Amino acid sequence: MKSLFKVIFYAGIGAVSLLGSCGQNSSSSDQDTEAVYLEDFTSLQMTGVDQISVDVDLDGAVQRLSKAVTFPTISNQDREDFDTKAFEDYHKFIEEAYPNVHKTLKKEVLGDPRPYSLLYTWEGKDPSLEPALFYAHQDVVPVPADSRDQWKVDPFAGTVQDGYIWGRGVLDDKNQIHGILEAAEMRIKEGWQPSRTIYFVFGQDEEVGGPEGAKYIADVLEQRGIKRFAYVMDESAPLTPGIFPGIKENTALIGIAQKGFISLELEMNGIGGHSSQPPVESNIGILAEAVTKLEDAQFPYRIHPAVRSQYRYMGPELDKDNQPLYAAVAFGKDDEITDLEQQFIETMAQNQLTRAMLHTTIAVTMFNAGVKDNVLPPTATAVVNFRPMPGDTPEVIIEHVKNAIQDDRITVRDISASTPATNIAEVGNDAYNMLEKTIRQIWGNDLLVSPFFVIGGSDSKHFQARSFAPDVYTITGIQLENTEEFKGFHGVNERILVEEYGKTIGFFYTIFGNLEAL
Repeated sequence: MKSLFKVIFYAGIGAVSLLGSCGQNSSSSDQDTEAVYLEDFTSLQMTGVDQISVDVDLDGAVQRLSKAVTFPTISNQDREDFDTKAFEDYHKFIEEAYPNVHKTLKKEVLGDPRPYSLLYTWEGKDPSLEPALFYAHQDVVPVPADSRDQWKVDPFAGTVQDGYIWGRGVLDDKNQIHGILEAAEMRIKEGWQPSRTIYFVFGQDEEVGGPEGAKYIADVLEQRGIKRFAYVMDESAPLTPGIFPGIKENTALIGIAQKGFISLELEMNGIGGHSSQPPVESNIGILAEAVTKLEDAQFPYRIHPAVRSQYRYMGPELDKDNQPLYAAVAFGKDDEITDLEQQFIETMAQNQLTRAMLHTTIAVTMFNAGVKDNVLPPTATAVVNFRPMPGDTPEVIIEHVKNAIQDDRITVRDISASTPATNIAEVGNDAYNMLEKTIRQIWGNDLLVSPFFVIGGSDSKHFQARSFAPDVYTITGIQLENTEEFKGFHGVNERILVEEYGKTIGFFYTIFGNLEAL
């Protein structure tokens, strides 16, 4: 999971806590509108789902996942620093660990320029049905040398201790890979075959954007003529109790849309020289001024439709005093902003996390110039990262940058494998309801299930931005004990509960069966 997702996740949390004082000073016309909103602003939480228990070989599954952690399938920012042996050994282990999967499913090793991503095809009985796809990623983030002494165990030892499976990648995201494979192995042993074809995609470079793996596989599947997926699921937020202020129950957040990604390089080329004879304007100074102008030219705020869906499901479960404001957001129109919605925006904009939910963001991430203290550099460059809202294409963003800096001496170029903002998955349809039902079958009814807007991204963006996969739902099927455990993502002492991993396997086992009803 990209590290920015952690920030994204808490953005939604911050939004709730920040809204405590909004909606207090409405005009009479606003109050009339509020009354209309509130008539229909009732709970959408599914009720009465029978919880089930799936019998799994937990001891064997734990051994297999703990072994998976020992393969250091690390994605470094320097793409030439790539441990091919770690991936090759991991692939060999997976093949040995899940013999029935490899006898039954077609396995392909794909990727460009390095083929280390896995595509499995589980042929369905009815080729006329639209296929489904489950995604997870093999790669993990590095463990910084200066953090090793903070780990209670060796991060790549696959330790099982104190009721937990420990290690880098056990939470992000190998539990998802192995939960899928364990469930498939169980189903195949029972003689089960899906009605629709099911694909498993296990990418190699999600932690650095997925251009070699997930994007390549999305291209391949599109070229093979798949018109539309009935269901796509990827990792996202795990179930976590108390994650929203005022809601003590478990919370399962289902990502339904992701922002895009683009990085632009701004470059100033001029004449260098000796620092004893500086020009009126230095190359660094010119570029610095351009960056300042750009940061002053923020993109306008707007309420994304996914945020409206989030508050339609989440709002009725939150504090009653702010129901009019939540309802205004939930039922608002995308082409206009009411007074209550403006209050929502103004409050969200007070915090850097929640602010990111409201517009295309501008982040200056790199600035490079100079090699010596008495030499004027002939070139200065800056890298600016944008997370676009829908409609803000690379062309729109580049034009925005040029209009903001108003300096033809500075060149602007796209240096990223840029991706647009994704489509928005439908909420309340058969696919979404099937996912919510499965969540409740495994973890019970005493929890809040809500869609939410992902302002970072995972590899499924390479699918969801295309017409053949508009309905992508993202959630990590693992229960965390509390918000402290969330810090294991990309942090120290990454771990999951042994007993909860059994439910992860049960979740995928159950959802395979529930797909039959779509």
